[in-house]
Order: sequence, then C-alpha cells, then structure tokens
Amino acid sequence: MATNLKIDEKLLADALKLGGFKTKKEAVNKALEEFVQHRRQLKVLELEGQIEYFDDYDYKKARQA
Repeated sequence: MATNLKIDEKLLADALKLGGFKTKKEAVNKALEEFVQHRRQLKVLELEGQIEYFDDYDYKKARQA
C-alpha cells in the first residue's frame, strides 16, 4: 500500500543507522513490527492475576498424553 507520510527525518536517520537498514521502507516496517509486538506483550501482562492455576497440575504427565 502506497502511503505518503511526513516522518521526522532525524528520527528516521537514527533508525536507519541503529538498525543497519538500507532503505527507509525497511526501517519503517521494522518499527511497526516491533510496535505491534510490544503492544501484544503488554496485553499479555494485563492477564496477570486473572488466570487460575491448579497446584496439582502435572505438565510433564500431560505431555505424555
């Protein structure tokens, strides 16, 4: 999808250098990928304290089944 964006040139230059990217497209796509991954990780953290675990659950036995 072709998109026109006004991107902070200094920030983009820093991303290109730090990431070792050859193109702006590579840098932007990687930044978006990492952003989505980070947000998904934050969603998992929201589950803390909401999942009930059973003390007698034997995960090794379940693997054999």
